Amino acid sequence: MAKKTPAAVKISNPDKVFWPDQGYTKQDLADYYQLVFPRLRPFVEDRILTLERCPDGMKGQCFYQKQKPESMGPQTPTKTIKNASGTRKATEYVVGGSLATQLALVNLGCIALHVSGSRAKTFPKPDWVCFDLDPASERFSDAVRAAWRVKAALGELGLLSFPKTSGSRGLHIFVPIRVGPSADEVLKFAERLVARVAAAHPKELTVEHSIAARGNRVYLDPFRNGSVQTVVAPYSVRRRPGAPVSTPLSWAEVKETLDPVKFSIKSFAARLEKTDPWAKFFASRQALRPAIAHLKQL
Repeated sequence: MAKKTPAAVKISNPDKVFWPDQGYTKQDLADYYQLVFPRLRPFVEDRILTLERCPDGMKGQCFYQKQKPESMGPQTPTKTIKNASGTRKATEYVVGGSLATQLALVNLGCIALHVSGSRAKTFPKPDWVCFDLDPASERFSDAVRAAWRVKAALGELGLLSFPKTSGSRGLHIFVPIRVGPSADEVLKFAERLVARVAAAHPKELTVEHSIAARGNRVYLDPFRNGSVQTVVAPYSVRRRPGAPVSTPLSWAEVKETLDPVKFSIKSFAARLEKTDPWAKFFASRQALRPAIAHLKQL
């Protein structure tokens, strides 16, 4: 974790404490992203980003920003996308892929890294499907049971899936796909699948938008698949106590006894010494249209 930040990206106020309980600083965050960037790069390269800026870390307020900050400079890769509504006709999104961009984001107070399902060059056609499993309680075990249900449903459609911790209390399941279907098609597929899974297990799972209507059930969220919707990237840090990391897992690790809090910016170096459970993620891209057709027939 002691690697120096490249001279081309100077971290301002490097000693500013972002996590008071642990004493983790802004520089600690930059050091983490520099350490993990070889693993992170494939998941952010040429990918559209939404910024969540938390300039005071855990202490202050955060705000989201889609338009590229002027302070990032004209050399920052961007993608301009027309807006369907609002006062701004188009938004110039930051595009990930370089360590310099990532460290510039850290310098702006970006703790988490929010990525779209589409790359800039193929927008709005995603290369993954994402399912966000959000338990009503803090019990991670609820999300684990839900994840195995979603995995089984995907398996019935012949789809290989990859789990990761959300960096919070839930789990994310990603399905790598070949570019082809639009974001709207991918979203409709995800909606149909979670509706089917929730209907089969109504006491445990739900697709209710209203938090009050969910009760103690796990919410199966398909909406990370919208064209400009985002999800936290694999290896993203979260603005949570202890600086947890959204960590790629093997399915063998998805157990009720797993404690996702153990994956943090200060412990993650040891994780990188182990076999990468997502090493074959992009080599496992699958055609989604046969699964879309099959699901419609069920």
